[in-house]
Amino acid sequence: MSTPDSGRRRIPRSVATGLPLALAAVLVAAGTATAALSRGARVVRTATLGEIPLGAFSNALLPGSVDDDHGVKLGGIGSDIYPAGRKGEYWTVTDRGPNGQIKVDGTKRRTFPVPGFDPAIVKIRVSGDTIQVVDAIPLTTSSGKAVTGLPDQQGRDEAPYTYDAKTPLPYDPNGLDTEGIVRAADGTFWLVDEYGPSLIHVSARGKVLTRYVPKGLGLTGTDYPVVEALPSVFLHRKVNRGFEGLAQLPDGDLVMALQSPLSLPDTDTGDASRTTRLLRFSPRAKAVTAEYAYRFDPVNVVDPGEDDTSELKIPSLVAVGGDRLLVEERTDKAARLQLVRLKRTSSILGGPWDDGSTSPSLEQLDDPASAGVPLPAKRLVVDLNTVGGVPQKVEGIARVDHDTLALANDNDFGMTDGAGAFDAQGRLVDSGIRTTVVDVRLPRGL
Repeated sequence: MSTPDSGRRRIPRSVATGLPLALAAVLVAAGTATAALSRGARVVRTATLGEIPLGAFSNALLPGSVDDDHGVKLGGIGSDIYPAGRKGEYWTVTDRGPNGQIKVDGTKRRTFPVPGFDPAIVKIRVSGDTIQVVDAIPLTTSSGKAVTGLPDQQGRDEAPYTYDAKTPLPYDPNGLDTEGIVRAADGTFWLVDEYGPSLIHVSARGKVLTRYVPKGLGLTGTDYPVVEALPSVFLHRKVNRGFEGLAQLPDGDLVMALQSPLSLPDTDTGDASRTTRLLRFSPRAKAVTAEYAYRFDPVNVVDPGEDDTSELKIPSLVAVGGDRLLVEERTDKAARLQLVRLKRTSSILGGPWDDGSTSPSLEQLDDPASAGVPLPAKRLVVDLNTVGGVPQKVEGIARVDHDTLALANDNDFGMTDGAGAFDAQGRLVDSGIRTTVVDVRLPRGL
């Protein structure tokens, strides 16, 4: 008789167990001691974005794309931030647009109040205490149409609904939930997306040149080229937890971070796991060249007020020279930045952990190092919880100079969840959270 594990590749149980409670205690103590090194960090500038009607912004880029913005203002541009060359100027990217959740008959429905919104690359200038939009580039398909931020595939992505969660909206295979952004030396952009999850190459004017997705995704009907070049195991990403962080190393290679652990073999495992993954991609070879297992600190170390491990996320990566990265570990209320070194010898690409039938999976291991999984070394640089003036939900980080970082928050377009997100006239009840960029000076340089 077959069992639930039949056909799954097995790892000896002795390497799947460890001393998780003792290990957590050690990590708590180490995190507390290292946090003392970051207490000299301080905010040296805070700037906010003014109110720009989302319909006016979108229609200026693609006329007629938005017929009713329901009172939503431009936001979400803090999904990532990348230096644009001149001091105080940055390339940013919106996510898929305003969206929320409303419970109907006991089930949450994903709402898209402005379904015509097209994700965009937005160039900003931080001047004094204000953020100015100096350029905006719509993301378009090969034929120049909006990619939209609507989900791609029925049965894989959340079903989209109107602002009141009453009317279904169509899926869009071109849809992108964009997050990280970097600009290449040739002027093109690279983005990551949560739906696929995907790595996207975009022209200097926003046309999608190629979307790289996991092998076996089977995405059809797109109006741009799709290449299945990423490990198939990434098909097991959590809903709404695909790629979010993206960094460009000095040699031009890209590193992308899976926001949360894979759901392997199931959702409960992914929610309880502290091991997510990073991928290294060569634009020259157009291929993944390395994969790394990344281990979060315990959730109550990252956020002392949180006990739900599933709240851990990587929203941002920043290259700081050679093979070193800043990696942000956060919940919605707290964040810490780790300095991580990626060694080629730490790659797990092509091994048993890329096989979805391996049992126990990488995500099930209480102590991956004891199981022989190489983990990149990391060191706490700054505990943002100890720095006054840092906004919540920081998703974009850029290096200003050797000891200063620019941090941008995702304000979710001023949206909240629940039926009260819009008034009786269908106008947004704004959360009051503004898009903010803060400069944080570290006690010592990177």
